[in-house]
Order: sequence, then structure tokens, then C-alpha cells
Amino acid sequence: MGQVMKGALAALAMLIVTSFSTAAWAQDAYPVDTVTIYTHSKPGSGSDLFLRAISQPLSKYLGAKVVIDYWTGGSGAKAMANLANAPADGSTFYATTPTHITTSLLSKPEKTFKDIDYVVNFFYDPEIFYAKADSPFKTIKDAVDYAVANPGKARWGGASAGSLERQILEKIKKQAGADVAIIPHEDGAGLLINVLNGTVDIGVGELGELAGQIAGGELKPLGVYMPERLPTLTDVPTAKELGVDDEVIIKFRGLAGPKGIPAETIKLIEAAAQKVLADPEFKREYEALNLIPGYMGQEEYRAYVAKFVDAQAKFYADFGVPAE
Repeated sequence: MGQVMKGALAALAMLIVTSFSTAAWAQDAYPVDTVTIYTHSKPGSGSDLFLRAISQPLSKYLGAKVVIDYWTGGSGAKAMANLANAPADGSTFYATTPTHITTSLLSKPEKTFKDIDYVVNFFYDPEIFYAKADSPFKTIKDAVDYAVANPGKARWGGASAGSLERQILEKIKKQAGADVAIIPHEDGAGLLINVLNGTVDIGVGELGELAGQIAGGELKPLGVYMPERLPTLTDVPTAKELGVDDEVIIKFRGLAGPKGIPAETIKLIEAAAQKVLADPEFKREYEALNLIPGYMGQEEYRAYVAKFVDAQAKFYADFGVPAE
């Protein structure tokens, strides 16, 4: 777990940074001199780690100062509303994750994903299954097998009803034919606590948020929900290779903007994003945060999100997840 420890330390270092590089940037290198990125998440969350990680290199390659603006609450509704009304000049973006899709489909806010536009994707954020260190389960398959053999006794912890994490657990439960209680949690922190105190047997969450507890020996990873094993957890099998799930749903992290950003500005952002991901120094940072590079330019990202929306809508219909 040495690499995971390094990842945890790197993430902690990123969290205590309260200002970004003050190195001079050429104000004529981008249409605006300051770029603001909204996030619906709290400081210390996976989205916050992602944004803190890209802020400095993105400033460097865009030639503009990058700042983060926290619009917590509403699970993306507030951020989407502000973004939809922002000027389409390349000055304002929103850090996209599956959460804003969930909010749009289930809560039906005033502004939804249909009112914003997708610009570029940077990363995929690995989801892992985990249990407390002294759990009898060695892999996620052990947990599934126990649930099948002991109807009604297993307790799995997930996020809210429409979340990606909840979707993962519901799919596995259905595929295995298990009678298991999936207990919802408002956020990953609450789920982590309930895994540690034994309220639930297993949880599923972002590796970046759990690396410290894994490195500290409080938690153990049971499986990875990615197409391939992770470089920092090479001994942990994927859910797919264990036969627990035959497909993979991946958490994405990118940027959306208001509709109407000029094509020339989009090209500048796409070029900067590719340079950010190729930067050797930054690569060490995002690998330490367990982020998987997954660049998509605007056209590809638009198509990816459209496909994701269809999959989410189908899941909600199949599993009877009601709109609020």
C-alpha cells in the first residue's frame, strides 16, 4: 500500500493549498484573464481534489487565472442555474460529475443539464468497494456470496437513491439475486463512518476519498469498479474479473459551460486540457490522487454524456427510482 500512502499524502498536501500560483500569465493568451469554475461539492470532496489539482496547470496553459467557486447544496442545481445564466465568453465553467445528471433527472430543477453545454473531460475517478480492515470479506465477491447465502442479513452502504454508487450496488444485487438491504447515505463521509463502526458490511466510494484510511490500515479494498486494475492497487481485482458485474459505469470529471461559447475558445480549452494531462509534473500529482486520465474533446464529451443520460434514465425506470 506504499503507493496509496503517497497518494493520501499528496491529496492532503493539495487540501492545504489555499491559493494558486501567482506566476504571471499572459492576459492576451485567452479571451479572459480570470476563469471561474463552479462546484456543487464541499472542500475536501472528490470534486474539490480534482479542481485543486487542475487549477494551477490549467492557469499555466490557458494563460488565465483559475479560481474555484463553491455552490454547495442542491446537488448541482444551484451551480447549473448560475452557469446557464453566465456569459458565454469562456470565463465560467462547472465541474461535471454524474451528480448533476441525477439531480436533473430526479429533482427536475429550474435549470438542468439540457441548459448547459459540455466542453472537455479530464479524468475518470475510480470507484472501489471497501470494508473495515477486520472484515471477513477478502473481495467483493465474498460479500456478494455471503448476501446470497444469508438472505436478509447483509447490509450494504450506498449513497442516495439515484447516485452512481447506489446504481452500482443495485445492479450487483439484481444480477446476483441477493436479498440484501442497501442503506442510503447523504454523503461519502457518513458512509465511511458506518463502514468503520459496523453499521454496514461494505461501502462503495471514490478511491481518492478513501486512500488515507486504506493506507492507515482502517479499511481494506474489496474490488475496483473500473475496466482494469489500478496502478496503485495492483493486487485488488476488478468487479468484472470477479464476475460480480459484467459492465462498468465510470464516474467522469470534466467541465461544462454555458451554451454558446465560441468554437475558437473551445479549441483553446481543448488544447490546454491536453497539455495539462501531458505535463510530467502534473501527471505525478493526479496519479497520486488516483485520477485516471480520460480526455474527451467537446464533440466526444457531448456524445458520452448523452449516452450516460440514457443509461441513467433506464436505470431509474428499471429500478423504480421516483422523481422528487
